[in-house]
Amino acid sequence: MTAFEFFFSFYGLLLGLSLAVIATGAATAIQHRRKLRIGWLTPLLAVFVALDVASFWDFAWTMYHDVPFSYGLLVASLVVAVVYFIAASLVFPHQIEDGASLDDHFWANRKVVLLLTIAANVLALLVAVPVIAAKPAAAQIGAGYGFTIAIYIGLILPAALVRNRAAFATLVGLHIAIYLLSAIGSAVMPEVSDRLMEGPPPAADRP
Repeated sequence: MTAFEFFFSFYGLLLGLSLAVIATGAATAIQHRRKLRIGWLTPLLAVFVALDVASFWDFAWTMYHDVPFSYGLLVASLVVAVVYFIAASLVFPHQIEDGASLDDHFWANRKVVLLLTIAANVLALLVAVPVIAAKPAAAQIGAGYGFTIAIYIGLILPAALVRNRAAFATLVGLHIAIYLLSAIGSAVMPEVSDRLMEGPPPAADRP
């Protein structure tokens, strides 16, 4: 097992637990659907957080697969993963009561969930700054991630603060669409994202 495989197995386990807690909450809600009003707000939030965790998992693999392992990187990643786990744990209620509505739980916890995902993304990008700076196309990669985090905050921060259902659905729905389009694009043209992260080839290898 390489140092990166050791690091990523630990990191992946923590992120996997975040997805598992969302899936468990969704299954519990469906199981109690006769005595629980599910609505659509909590499921929409759950989809966003799940895609956000998956996107971050991909970011970690892309960013750190060729970085030397260190205890500092492990601790920083632990903090980010724990923040994600807390956010995921708050998406669904832990106890179901007769006649309850998931909308009530949503409005009580939506702000905390989204602010935690913002914190996790910003912290992850800050941790990755030295790694990005060491890459051949550092300026290009840094500008790309800067633009991405700006869009993320521009959509998710207002979604964490608005009290209007339609506004929340529009803001979060737009970012879900971005994630889905990104997933489709990376599946169709995986070599493009690889080239962006690796930077231009050495002069000797250019035609």
